[in-house]
Amino acid sequence: MTYISRRKRPVAQTTLSQGVGLGTALLTSLIASTASAADSTDTTASSNNTLAPISVRADSTTGDYKSDDLSSTKFARPVAQTPQTIQVINKEIIKDQGATTLTEALQNSPGVGTFYAGENGNSTTGDAIYMRGFDTSSSIYVDGVRDLGSISRDTFNIDQIEVIKGPAGTDYGRTAPSGSINLSSKKAFMGNQNAASISAGTDGQKRVTLDLNRKLTDNVAGRLNLMGQDSDVAGRDEVNNSRWGIAPSLTVNLNDKSRVYFNYLHVTQDNVPDGGVSTIGLPGYTSPDPARPEIGKAPMVDSTNFYGLDDDHDDVELDMATVIVEVDLTDNTSLHNITRWGQTRQDYMLSAIMASSSYFNTPDIDDPSSWSIRRLINLKDQTNSIMANQTGLLTFWDRGNMSHTFSYGVEFTREKLETRGLTTEGNYPGTVNLYNPVSNGSDFDIVRTGAASEGNTDTVSAYLFDVMEFGEHWQINTGVRLDRYYTDYSSTAACTGGRRDPDACTGLALGTVVPNVDATTSDNLVNWKLGAMYKFTPQLNVYADYAVSAQPPGGNNLTLSNRDNSADNPNFDPQEAVTEEVGSKWNLANNKLLLSAALYRTTVTNLVEEDPTDGNYYQTGEKEVQGVELSAMGSISDNWNVSAGFTTMNASITDGDADAADNSNDLTYTPDRAFTSWTTYRLPFKLTIGGGARYTAGLKRGADGAVGTPDHTDS
Repeated sequence: MTYISRRKRPVAQTTLSQGVGLGTALLTSLIASTASAADSTDTTASSNNTLAPISVRADSTTGDYKSDDLSSTKFARPVAQTPQTIQVINKEIIKDQGATTLTEALQNSPGVGTFYAGENGNSTTGDAIYMRGFDTSSSIYVDGVRDLGSISRDTFNIDQIEVIKGPAGTDYGRTAPSGSINLSSKKAFMGNQNAASISAGTDGQKRVTLDLNRKLTDNVAGRLNLMGQDSDVAGRDEVNNSRWGIAPSLTVNLNDKSRVYFNYLHVTQDNVPDGGVSTIGLPGYTSPDPARPEIGKAPMVDSTNFYGLDDDHDDVELDMATVIVEVDLTDNTSLHNITRWGQTRQDYMLSAIMASSSYFNTPDIDDPSSWSIRRLINLKDQTNSIMANQTGLLTFWDRGNMSHTFSYGVEFTREKLETRGLTTEGNYPGTVNLYNPVSNGSDFDIVRTGAASEGNTDTVSAYLFDVMEFGEHWQINTGVRLDRYYTDYSSTAACTGGRRDPDACTGLALGTVVPNVDATTSDNLVNWKLGAMYKFTPQLNVYADYAVSAQPPGGNNLTLSNRDNSADNPNFDPQEAVTEEVGSKWNLANNKLLLSAALYRTTVTNLVEEDPTDGNYYQTGEKEVQGVELSAMGSISDNWNVSAGFTTMNASITDGDADAADNSNDLTYTPDRAFTSWTTYRLPFKLTIGGGARYTAGLKRGADGAVGTPDHTDS
């Protein structure tokens, strides 16, 4: 007989709940029978009146923590059949934990987090994420498109977070050597849903979200996600996170083979940033001035102290518009196209502290209450924007004992960075009392200096992936990507009389704006990966993977440099990363629980180092991170969910000068061990209880000039 296969989108019952998070309640068998009956009038049946089979995909009713699939068509196999360390943090985990930001959600992945706090006043903003020993903040994507800007990303419109460890240059182009993080956005679906959450807690915690989905017609569905939050930070005075967001989306099924998704996201943030706490008095703290040893014996400051000013702010406006088109061209080939425009505008002021012998005032050495330290100011007025179009095809080809799944396509991207120079006029309070800081009473204005910068990067890319299966046991994964990029960067600077002034400032008055950097660079990047998997059983496999990726000059933030010691100098070659990995993945509990184990090593070369013999800079530096990673993700039973992971990271500089404060070859801000866990249990009377534990080993501090600060943290 002849069967006709049809795809149906999820159909949900209308539900309404309040709490930490709500999902869609679906009865799969009822949906299937209802859909079959609905289609019986227009579906060709065989002579014995057997209806065509219908495939129905529904959301899990158990809140399963295990997500099998990645959102990108570049990954043609489920996570368990992909030879690479991949972790999917889905909406159920985010909901159960009440994780409101990307940084909070990523704590579910071992060895991933914001370990760098910003010593000596050099505080970072937004999602400053380290993974496997390297800064991964520049390798964050939304629906497979690069997301620019040093901002804190909210989870209210996120369906799942996909953490890919190891070089991901074949998947996305230029990336950090440690991997990539992709956020899959919520989309409208063919069903009805009412979901809401209300959170309240200590330290002014207030948050509300709303998630409404409606099937408007037989072929059209709409969804609206809303979020509002106003929260202080536990244990910190003055620091505040305030934001609101709206994310409407529309899904149109043009026919059984074509779908169009329209998504829009707007977020406004009005935060008070945190410049940190003085390290004086911590175990291991020493006096920054040998002539005043009493400083090293001073008591610790109150950890709630706020050393900033009432004027400190981190204001962000984010807008993102996306159109996704999916077309089933044939039974074996489908097309996926995404068009994205996005813009992030950030206005930022942070007053941070710096303690060194020359900026540590002790009017009465015997009275610490009279001591004061320097207060620095960090200003930023920056706009990041992106235009991108990606077109991909997925083709299945079967020839007897061998099958191929090809994923191939082209991408066009334009990224732009604009900054405006800022300074202060008036009475900026450049010092602050160490034990009794005051945040008010300042009288100054923030004005533009006339300095500015603009960077543009245009990239044209083509990629090809092939998953080959031989018989029942063997699978080979291959991928190659070619990027042709062109970066143009120019900047001007205002003369300050400091040592970093451009040469053009010589003899000119302070405040004069002069040309600074005017540089371009272009090249081809070729990234590739090769993996092999042997399937002992449908549930158990082992694999080996080898992947390479590259980061060109300016690739981290589109900023080219004219400094000899900067990897962003266009005279240098791209930095290169290679990851070798062997591992195993095991599906248990009726495929609801995935256990993973991997042994990995990542080597990064072409790092810029100074040759002490001639004082020149060369790309001879090399860093290496190797270790073991274990994880468990999913459901032990229908009511018991678990997410757990453990990793070791032996991270070191194998060639080049040490950059740790203790002069060791260890990589800074990288724990050698990390553990994370979270579990929930659903009780018979519809109450879910949960909890977890996390551990991070000690970190080495960088050689950042923070005199007196201990060179490491404890676990």
